Amino acid sequence: MKYFLLNIIRLYWFLVPPKKRRKCIFKKSCSHHIYDTTNNLGVMMGLKEFKFRFQNCNSDFDIFIDFSTGQKKMILKSGAIINEEEIADRLK
Repeated sequence: MKYFLLNIIRLYWFLVPPKKRRKCIFKKSCSHHIYDTTNNLGVMMGLKEFKFRFQNCNSDFDIFIDFSTGQKKMILKSGAIINEEEIADRLK
């Protein structure tokens, strides 16, 4: 199952050119994040991360500055808060 998911992601990378893919709000694109998670932690963690990214990967987010740390953070529609190092550079 693990290799099936990894091969689907590789097929996606092969068939869909980078310019045709959606712009990700996360620093590491969703497909690369899912690939690495599945490869390192297994298919169940990969699917869990896929579900999280799929539910939160849209334009419904807010970026704010945490005054206690001085860092930018992003709050997603699910209520999850993402640190500055995980936010895509184009959104900072």
